[in-house]
Amino acid sequence: MSTYYFLPTRNVFGEGAVQEAGELVKSLGAKKCLIVTDKYLGKIGMADRVQEILKKAGVEASIFAGAEPNPTDKNVEAGAVFYQENQCDSIISLGGGSSHDCAKGIGLVAANGGKIADFEGVDKSSNPMVPLMAVNTTAGTASEITRFCIITDTSRKVKMAIVDWRVTPQIAINDPELMKGMPPALTASTGMDALTHAIEAYVSTDANPLTDAAAIMSIKMIAHYLPKAVANGNYMKARDKMAYAQYLAGIAFNNASLGYVHAMAHQLGGFYNLPHGVCNAILLPYVESYNLIGNMNRFRDVAQAMGVQVEGISVTCAAEKAIEAIKKLSRQLEIPSDLKQLGVREEDFGIMADNAKKDVCQLTNPRTATREQVIEIYRQAYVGE
Repeated sequence: MSTYYFLPTRNVFGEGAVQEAGELVKSLGAKKCLIVTDKYLGKIGMADRVQEILKKAGVEASIFAGAEPNPTDKNVEAGAVFYQENQCDSIISLGGGSSHDCAKGIGLVAANGGKIADFEGVDKSSNPMVPLMAVNTTAGTASEITRFCIITDTSRKVKMAIVDWRVTPQIAINDPELMKGMPPALTASTGMDALTHAIEAYVSTDANPLTDAAAIMSIKMIAHYLPKAVANGNYMKARDKMAYAQYLAGIAFNNASLGYVHAMAHQLGGFYNLPHGVCNAILLPYVESYNLIGNMNRFRDVAQAMGVQVEGISVTCAAEKAIEAIKKLSRQLEIPSDLKQLGVREEDFGIMADNAKKDVCQLTNPRTATREQVIEIYRQAYVGE
């Protein structure tokens, strides 16, 4: 069976990298660019800053600040109309996963027509994407480099997983200076999102030597630098290392895919509009505890990457210590300990389990789960057992 490897053509890192945005997007043939961002980044002037950088390079830009947390089909529809009305020929996504996913959705509709729901699933588009460059401002989702696009279908209250190689941005910029403003709670939740990406990719049934190398290095860096970035958001070394760590996690899951943590977290986001990183962080130890028997050796490696001494103990004991290390890190970062605190309702477990079983991310989970087993994992995460 063939192995595919997906990644943007060009990737730019380092403090001040955003200053190159104008010339970079110009190299894609852009003349009138749509900047897709959220209300907060629009309000604090970051979108205006990027617009000015583009202007100096001779590229016009219009700002669409309509990407909501957990972007919806309505956000995409509004953005696609805005794209056409302003006669844009290219897109820059500015922000975290919400902005990037919304921009990908707009690009899909702009290039192919129809509605965003038409592209749910794997490789459903037929036309080349409009030129797309992603400027990242968080260290978590890695959406700036992936072929994944997650959009909430408001009618079904379901997060649609769109996996399409065409939505991979041609250029990705990770400038740690843009990440300094993230508050501790957001730094923690996005960082735990990245950890989830790395762990799920490492234990995925589609893992390969390329994704393994990226995932293990990501886990090591996150375990070491995420607490430092949460403690002091202005510590640029930690910000820089987390930018690389989340990118490495993106390389891993973009090619090895994910598992039941994401399949289940997508339902929490669709039903309750909850923060994706927090949902992942709460679910992660419970899903992986269920997955342990699927590949004990891999979980031993995760424990070791997180700084646990595994020499001289059994593989089973070492694998169990990976779960303990995940829970310990979440406590250090003050992540909520259970789903009950987020307002999740037990009566919704059944329908969410049904939807999780249909989510494309569950296909590469290391252990197959029945509907009842998924419900039980939700229950454990609900009470914080």
